[in-house]
Amino acid sequence: MDKALRAYATVLRLIRRLPKDTRPYYAKYARENFVNYREVDANDASSLDELFHRAYNHSIWVLNKYKVEESAADKLKDICCG
Repeated sequence: MDKALRAYATVLRLIRRLPKDTRPYYAKYARENFVNYREVDANDASSLDELFHRAYNHSIWVLNKYKVEESAADKLKDICCG
């Protein structure tokens, strides 16, 4: 749970780097996704790892879409993939 909260907070910080008019959409999208997967069994490491990798990969995709430096997601990578 702690890892998920850190990942969510990091995603929200990344959203602040996006153009101002896109932030509400991505903040809502991130919240919906984290809420949708809160029922995943905390003991199922493979499912959790897959979800964290998806969060990281999607964040990289969005950052690249808006030409935000990909290295901004290094902290998320440490949380999700490290």
